[in-house]
Amino acid sequence: MTQAKLESTLWAAANSLRGPVDPGDFKAYVFPVMFFKWISDNWDYERRQAVVDLGDDVTAEEEADYHTFAIPSGCHWKDVHTTVVNVGAKLYKSLQLIQQANPENLTGVFGDVNWANTERLPETSLVSLLDTFHGVTLNPERVTGDMLGSAYEYLLREFAEASGKKAGEFFTPRHVVHLLVKILDPQSEETIVDPACGSGGMLIETVNAVKDAGGDTRTLRLHGQEINLTTSAIAKMNLFLHGLKDFKIVRGDTFREPKLLDGDRLQKFDVVIANPPFSLQNWGAETWAKDPYGRAFCGVPPAKNGDFAWIQHMVSTMKENTGRVGIVMPHGVLFRGGKEGAVRECIINQDKLEAVIGLPNNLFYSTSIPVCLLIFRADKPAERKDHVLFIDATKRFSAGKNQNTMSDEDIDVIDAAYKLGIDKDGEGGLNLRLVHADEIAENNFDLNIGRYLKGETAEEANVEEALISMREAQDRLANAQLALDEKLKAAGFDA
Repeated sequence: MTQAKLESTLWAAANSLRGPVDPGDFKAYVFPVMFFKWISDNWDYERRQAVVDLGDDVTAEEEADYHTFAIPSGCHWKDVHTTVVNVGAKLYKSLQLIQQANPENLTGVFGDVNWANTERLPETSLVSLLDTFHGVTLNPERVTGDMLGSAYEYLLREFAEASGKKAGEFFTPRHVVHLLVKILDPQSEETIVDPACGSGGMLIETVNAVKDAGGDTRTLRLHGQEINLTTSAIAKMNLFLHGLKDFKIVRGDTFREPKLLDGDRLQKFDVVIANPPFSLQNWGAETWAKDPYGRAFCGVPPAKNGDFAWIQHMVSTMKENTGRVGIVMPHGVLFRGGKEGAVRECIINQDKLEAVIGLPNNLFYSTSIPVCLLIFRADKPAERKDHVLFIDATKRFSAGKNQNTMSDEDIDVIDAAYKLGIDKDGEGGLNLRLVHADEIAENNFDLNIGRYLKGETAEEANVEEALISMREAQDRLANAQLALDEKLKAAGFDA
């Protein structure tokens, strides 16, 4: 099985759903079936290994030690594939029983699709999907973990393309992930967390980074939280299919119900990394002031924008000495005033913010506005204490038809500039400067890159600032109109 053949087969499976299923929803159907096939094929492979080692008379109890996952009787792939009528009901029941048989690892992993609903997915389409996968053997003899993981990433990219802006909910372009992980430089034996983990790509990239550096990936401890059921299931499958077993993905609201805890406190990590949803509304501001985990250490961000809540949560979960945080944010967090300005001032005064890196436009599926990386470090190097490094990397990209991308060279240049504090060859097309905290204070704690560096970034940031100010003014006007309408109605006038 070649990589190209595997990927083309998987994409053919997805295309078998065209018509009754919206392309943006392919992932909810294709990934559970792919994972079910993988579990079954590996179960068969492990059974053969048990027979080779222990003979044909191997007992069920002895064989169980060979299996990664238990498959209850009647719930194997072949049991479903040979079903003639009510195939969806058979698949649904089998997946439920497999989850119940593996509660520690597979709870919720197959998502919430009702496979028996033929109105949503006609049985002919489901049979076609099963038939496409039936021709592929997904065991270690035929497909390596790296091949399978790469194929899964290929499908994620294709599904992201089909989903448009919705893709931002589960997929961050891999070149952005690669840059952020490279900057944070994860090491063997470290703990890693993504509190808005999506499909788990950032966690997997940390493993790849440690592997490429010659480290021991088995010593990494990976954690993630994701609020969306389908997306959290995709993350679990993604990690398993990449050959990873020692991880913890939990489903839930990171703000209202953080589940990665150490007793009654937030668990602390060496590396905290995320591309959370931008400008999240209804994020839980009403409970933030009395947050039992102390995440409101710099105040309460506005109820209609949770950007700084993500920042506070992530800074709260980094270890005191080794902790570092990398977070993708819109430029608005750098300069917006009001409650956000007060939170930003407090965070800057704590001297944990190490770098602000402006990225090229149009890198993401979910937005085309300017985006930056914020890097925090619990213990900054001596030369960076009371300073913030500003990097304008907006020119380091390759133009694409729908999206721009960053090459490996772009990523290496930006990473080197971050680590050295200079554009080492002077030809990287970067503009950067280490700025003292006093100068930032003189600018009212505004982190707008254009205030500290000359270049195009200032103009872009000012455009966004104007747009955001306009939206805020529109919101205030709408709220004032609602209040006026209520007063008129109370006074007996028809609003």
